[in-house]
Amino acid sequence: MASSSSEFPRRYDVFLSFRGDDTRRNIVSHLYAALDGNGINTFKDNLKLEVGDHFSDELHRAIQDSNFAIVVLSENYASSSWCLTELQLIMESYTRGDIKVIPIFYGVDPSDVRKQLESFGLGRYQGQVTEDRVHGWKNALQLVAGLSGVDSRNCAEEAMMVTNIVVDISS
Repeated sequence: MASSSSEFPRRYDVFLSFRGDDTRRNIVSHLYAALDGNGINTFKDNLKLEVGDHFSDELHRAIQDSNFAIVVLSENYASSSWCLTELQLIMESYTRGDIKVIPIFYGVDPSDVRKQLESFGLGRYQGQVTEDRVHGWKNALQLVAGLSGVDSRNCAEEAMMVTNIVVDISS
């Protein structure tokens, strides 16, 4: 199993970040099954979160306790303040060198993520959350979009895409 630069053992090999409504029944279920089937200990939040729910300490600890984060950026990912907060924490850990990040651009253009265009526009949060929070989310989106990842639009078969990700994590 690939290890992080951390000096202490991690509880999880992989933390999966995803928008459940978009991806829970397709790419995420296939990816989780493949990771688990290859002995890769993966954290996947199985809760259906309600609007207004607070980000849990358990999720924050799971991020800190993971060697890798796989971020599945789908059409409605940025419509969830929960997903954006999760991403911000992941990217803060990445910046510190505590976690490796593999973005999956699932049916979305990486440049839309980087520039916050289309469904990744954050204007919907104006007046709902602080400017500092929106700024942190923007920075996280720009940073994750600049990483080398997987663009599902360039993959002929989802199964092969999942297999390649598992191989990358395992090496």
